[in-house]
Amino acid sequence: MANILVIDDEEKMTYLVEGALSEAGFSVTAVNSPAEAIGLIDKHSYDIIVTDLSMPEISGMDILEKARQKGDSDVVVMTAYGTVESAVEAMKKGAADYIVKPFPMDGLVILCRKLAKKQKLTGLSDLLTRDIKELSYDQFVGESKAAGQMLEMISKVAATDATVLLTGKSGTGKELAAHLVHENSPRRDKPFIPVNCAALTETLLESELFGHEKGAFTGADKRKLGRFELADGGTIFLDEIGETSPALQTKLLRVLEEKQFVRVGGVDNVEIDVRIIAATNRDLKGEIADGKFREDLFYRINVFPIRIPTLAERDDDITLLAEYFLARRNYRAPRLSGEVIELLQSYSWPGNIRELKNILERAMILAAGDSIEPEHIGIEDETESAPLEVSSRKRSAAGLEEAEKEMILAALKKAGGHKTKAANFLKITRRRLYSRMKYHNIK
Repeated sequence: MANILVIDDEEKMTYLVEGALSEAGFSVTAVNSPAEAIGLIDKHSYDIIVTDLSMPEISGMDILEKARQKGDSDVVVMTAYGTVESAVEAMKKGAADYIVKPFPMDGLVILCRKLAKKQKLTGLSDLLTRDIKELSYDQFVGESKAAGQMLEMISKVAATDATVLLTGKSGTGKELAAHLVHENSPRRDKPFIPVNCAALTETLLESELFGHEKGAFTGADKRKLGRFELADGGTIFLDEIGETSPALQTKLLRVLEEKQFVRVGGVDNVEIDVRIIAATNRDLKGEIADGKFREDLFYRINVFPIRIPTLAERDDDITLLAEYFLARRNYRAPRLSGEVIELLQSYSWPGNIRELKNILERAMILAAGDSIEPEHIGIEDETESAPLEVSSRKRSAAGLEEAEKEMILAALKKAGGHKTKAANFLKITRRRLYSRMKYHNIK
């Protein structure tokens, strides 16, 4: 919740305003001395400053000017009915709003909530414009046993606030799994903020996570809210947490333990209510043994581990996924032929679902709107295109290549044209069979 500084030379007024705003959940500092307030503004950062306009020696206009110089607070001026014109002048000079005394305290609470929400939305808008571009996720597609087991784990933990650790190979869909946890949780109406910990240097990542104050470093010309702050009330997804430095791991541990942090260049604690989901493709226990990952942080994030299966473990889902990706791109021929399906299912998919999407993207370009054929897939490699082993008897009766071709044709005939059965007869993979058929121009 936002930090608010309240300034009024009347003790009764500061008492009433501080009480109302504190009860509403804000972190409030209240003073009766404008001079003391100037000192506080110098040393601390406040999201909102609520100041009386008419005060002796140092006026509300002076407070507004000081806040504008620092440039990180919205200012609300309190004014008596007879000085509304002065309040309007204050707004022309940069005040966010004004409120006329006497006023109902819930009116001030609503105004401060509006300003705090605006600040958060501005931060989210900057984040989307700069980094994320579009928070859009594929729907989950899959009916395999491995997918079902993963979904069951997600459904069990989603309703809780437990910290989740997603493990699995790159490209398996860990961010989609994190989004599924969020969308099925009580926090679904609050932000879901992803952070790729491997994409930034340690210094930049610290600023991204915790934000910074104006002047914290060269180029920090204004306060920036960090992603933890933007995710307040919702979920933050720390992807590739195993890539973080020991120093940053220490700060993450504090957030997990105390639910608060300090912005870069700041001195004040920022309290947050955030659900943390972390993900890694590393063996964190091995990283702990090597001194690269904090053991205490591991046990903090490993409250509810979920392993994301590889695409090879979900081979029953490959056809569903492929046709889903084609349909989502509005491809004119989203249905795949049996030959293409067999080829896709015979591949090992080291790059998992991400590789499948990339290969289909290429295939769509090559097919140019027509049906996607095996030659558009392009996943063969040198080991799979190597010649089959041919017995010495066959080698003596014919050349090696002709003997191999005869073996393939015989297997296909025996299998009634069914390529999977033919591959089984030859004791090779379907993918290798396709490769050798293409080599011998067998249709």
